[in-house]
Amino acid sequence: MPTTLKNEAAIAGIGQTEYSKNSGRSELQLAAECVKAAIEDAGLKPEDIDGMTSFTLDATDEIELARTVGCGELSFYSTMPHGGGAAIGLLHQAAMAVATGEATAVVCYRALNGRSGQRYSSGVSGDLVTSDLIHWGWYMPYGLMTPTSWVAMFTQRYMHDTGCTSEDLGRVAVATRNHALQNPDAIFYGKPLSLEDHQASTATRWPRSRKWTALHKGCGKRQGSLPKTSTRR
Repeated sequence: MPTTLKNEAAIAGIGQTEYSKNSGRSELQLAAECVKAAIEDAGLKPEDIDGMTSFTLDATDEIELARTVGCGELSFYSTMPHGGGAAIGLLHQAAMAVATGEATAVVCYRALNGRSGQRYSSGVSGDLVTSDLIHWGWYMPYGLMTPTSWVAMFTQRYMHDTGCTSEDLGRVAVATRNHALQNPDAIFYGKPLSLEDHQASTATRWPRSRKWTALHKGCGKRQGSLPKTSTRR
């Protein structure tokens, strides 16, 4: 058994649905569509998948998804907290499963109707889907309603401790937008962003000295699904 994950697993396939403000489908259907696409992209069949990993915040569990797609028996499954902020955690789980022989092909997935379905900004007044939502009640009364506002607090402290400036963070937003400009499926495809545009924009969250905004980088609510298939190299 390997003592390192290096060179033990690889991302073999990626699939996605379109991104929209109203998908018109259930989150289970979104997940099934994109997982099927990822499996096909990897050159595999549904019955080849024996592992799945996703997030505790999400409502589509791996058993129902496996049944819907037609996967075989799962020898590995896991969920990670924190949502998109822990995206690399899913890949880490999948790589560990493949490297240790717990699974041969693992799908990492997420499917959200983040606008027409359960919305972060509904806070504890909405339907409680998982226990993760309960602790939100401690800081939502202070107006911290979305991941963008939570990260704004962390960012303010980071800027204070390191001397990082708004322009420094703006360059990250511009680099991210440049990736979107190359992707026809991206919400901001064909909509360039300059550092000057970023600095002249209105901040959507405070405390922040300026603009890591929902429009440019943060938590604009979108709907869709994106999985990855990891397998042995």
